Amino acid sequence: MCALGLLVAGSALAATEPVADALGVVAAPVQPLGLLLDLPKPTPPPESTPRRSPASVSASRYEQTTSRAELARQGCAAGRRDVGGLTILDFGKPSWNGHSYGTILFTNRFAPNRDITRALYAFAVAYARCLPASSERKIVLARGTSNYALATPSPFDAGRAWARETHRLARLLAAHPKVASRVSSAAADDLEPDWDRSFRRTARFLYGFRSFPSNELLYNFGSLDGGGIWTVRQAFFATAMGNTRVVPQIYNHKMAKQWAELARTGLRRYHRAPRFAGVITQHHARCGCSLKPHDARRALQRALALHVGHAAPGVPPTLTNIAF
Repeated sequence: MCALGLLVAGSALAATEPVADALGVVAAPVQPLGLLLDLPKPTPPPESTPRRSPASVSASRYEQTTSRAELARQGCAAGRRDVGGLTILDFGKPSWNGHSYGTILFTNRFAPNRDITRALYAFAVAYARCLPASSERKIVLARGTSNYALATPSPFDAGRAWARETHRLARLLAAHPKVASRVSSAAADDLEPDWDRSFRRTARFLYGFRSFPSNELLYNFGSLDGGGIWTVRQAFFATAMGNTRVVPQIYNHKMAKQWAELARTGLRRYHRAPRFAGVITQHHARCGCSLKPHDARRALQRALALHVGHAAPGVPPTLTNIAF
């Protein structure tokens, strides 16, 4: 991505809405994000280094319902798979029904934020219950949305409401220590430049989210749409500022190169690269839609090594594959 101008949203936003500290960092959740091992560690021979098994791949989902029974079924299935790491449940684009904020699900129905929170809690409880007794797995459960057709009356208020409900889930989990020991709460946002070419509504949503006084992270699991739609500063605001981490879509090698170029430019301009927290893919056996998760991570690592060099940021082995 080439270096372009400054943030479009600018002074109009600053006059009416709180602004996140430039490149500020908010503390991570209490539970660490990371994957545990799929297989037991073999007993290493003397003087040797233990070998690690490959990272697990969690199943993320484009949700079509907020049914607690269905989300509990999904959570139990994830627990039985004994998988850890990041799980993103994407409930669609932000919306407002005249009374409350929520989303438009992938079945084109409105879902209030409170129903999404209850569904996520049902997922969390079932996940913890269905884990094998010997498992030490943990997940970060992220309530997902996007910047697609972000036509709410106030994107700022929608972002703040999204953060408030993310924190509400964290409180619900904390009230049940056995569940909280397995699941922590976060938010996620599929941010794509082509869905908001001016960046203004996306920026206001992020300002709103970051204005809420809590420590939950927001994971950007979007793309860069080829680069050049958003300025470098806008792209960096959506991927590296405040309490944001990035789990980039790496469906092909071109997408890996785009993220590596942003990392290179960010290091030159801000002396900081995007904070990668893994990768997300959309791989299916009967579809050439995406690289496989492990291949996607390797593609991003190689692109970073090629375009950034020794200063390239790391890419944790936190892999998730999203599907309907």
